[in-house]
Amino acid sequence: MGARSPFSRFAIALLALAGLAACEQGMSSSPQPQARPAGLVPVAAQPVPPSAASIELARYYQKVQDDLLTRGLLRTDGGGPDTPYDATDLERNFETIAFFDEYTQASLTTRGRQSEGALARWSGPVRINAEFGPSVTAEQREKDARSIVDYGTRLARVTGHPISSVRRGGNFHVFVAGEDDTEFVQSRLKQLLPGIGPAQLDLFDDLPRSFYCFVFATTGGNSPYSYTSAVALIRAEHPDLVRLSCIHEEMAQGLGLPNDSPAARPSIFNDDDEFALLTSHDEKLLAMLYDPRLTPGMTAAEARPVVRILAREQMGQAL
Repeated sequence: MGARSPFSRFAIALLALAGLAACEQGMSSSPQPQARPAGLVPVAAQPVPPSAASIELARYYQKVQDDLLTRGLLRTDGGGPDTPYDATDLERNFETIAFFDEYTQASLTTRGRQSEGALARWSGPVRINAEFGPSVTAEQREKDARSIVDYGTRLARVTGHPISSVRRGGNFHVFVAGEDDTEFVQSRLKQLLPGIGPAQLDLFDDLPRSFYCFVFATTGGNSPYSYTSAVALIRAEHPDLVRLSCIHEEMAQGLGLPNDSPAARPSIFNDDDEFALLTSHDEKLLAMLYDPRLTPGMTAAEARPVVRILAREQMGQAL
């Protein structure tokens, strides 16, 4: 999401990062690990007490959440009679969110003119690997691990695409880490993505607090519109609802919906923070994205006739 206010989240999805390795060596030939049970994650023997900076950041985000809830935002009801939409809305929103990107490689933290690209999504299985910074408590790890596993199961059902949670060897890494975990995150990124460059590493270091969370996805050299890896960062200092909201948005955007639209409602793909969690509208967008009648590399103009059909199908309308 774009940085429209001090309360905004930050999400990016990049089609390619020069020199960035697509995945760990041998990953494609290794057997798929079993799903990770909730809480079965490496836990530090005794977390180090949070720094003053981390404590202050947690207080700030609690105030942010309280303010948003007071204003009737961060809804979890998925919408209702006050948020109607039809097939035309769905078609328009899909084109804006799937084919345009508000960030570019040249400017990852400043939103400029939206650029039109081609449809990009995962072609192979998505293996979600949750990782936690040393500052994250065992209790919080267990809670977040379960949220990530459950949400991955929902995304698999919605898209019809193979999406699973794994202990190791993942290609979609979801980091939950705090202000005190920068060294750990950067070290892990260098291990997971040996070709990662300074510009991408800088995203994980000294982020302005107005950036809640973000994701970037990369593609393989032979398939410039097929994602092969992704990394998301969720700040550990967030209170529960903002944290879960970040998980919902970043994992969904990392599947191939990189943009936001002020016209999308009810939706998490909107800068207004009205909805905290994935809505029925958003589920329809994801189902359209992974419909086999669309293919990676399609332009908006090429996909438009198919998108029109898919939108009407999703709304249960006769063609």
